[in-house]
Amino acid sequence: MKLAALSSGGKDSIYAIYNAQKQGHTTECLITISPSSEESLLLHYPNVVLTKLQSTSMAKPHIYKISKSTNIYNEIDVIKNAVAEAVKNFDIDGLVHGCISSKFQIDKLHKICEDLNIKLYTPLQHCISKNYLYDLITSKFHFIMVTVAASGLNAKWLGRRIVIEDLETLANLSHKHGFNINFDGGEAETFVINCPLFRYPIKINNSTTIWDGYRGIFDIQEAELDYNVR
Repeated sequence: MKLAALSSGGKDSIYAIYNAQKQGHTTECLITISPSSEESLLLHYPNVVLTKLQSTSMAKPHIYKISKSTNIYNEIDVIKNAVAEAVKNFDIDGLVHGCISSKFQIDKLHKICEDLNIKLYTPLQHCISKNYLYDLITSKFHFIMVTVAASGLNAKWLGRRIVIEDLETLANLSHKHGFNINFDGGEAETFVINCPLFRYPIKINNSTTIWDGYRGIFDIQEAELDYNVR
């Protein structure tokens, strides 16, 4: 299939693109919707503007839209209009999304795709959490945690690149505190700084960490492609 990819910049959306391309599909463009606040039920909020760097590194056209309201119907309309633009400009016949288990998200995206007569492709759906993180890391995905919002995840995780050695710690914390280790429930959000799809990694030059004792954000204020590294 010729696909558009709904991309937030996090591990799930980028790894879904990677899996789609391994299966022989092509990614014609990326679509990013920036929500008006972190209260969105559908959209990833922190650092989404930096998806422009990811699309440049992947040499993919990028459709970037801003939702002016967290009203679910407004967000669905913005997504649908962006996907319709991809259908028109890139002749896509499918939309790839990194959803793992959220029936709410999948149902909304299925309806959008049905209305536009294209298919929804979710290669990560129902993956086994710990195996998935292992596959991500061994596939040379470099991703950092940019939000945390679960008991057991503290400020030390913000801005941290997750490596193999972290998996046992995360598994133990997940078991003790009851959060999903793949963060599909919003326990944490991530940002991919390098992977096999990128021609150049993303270098973070300036950032701010915000922590209120329970929730935190790693706000990337300045970043660029590192053309000295391939």
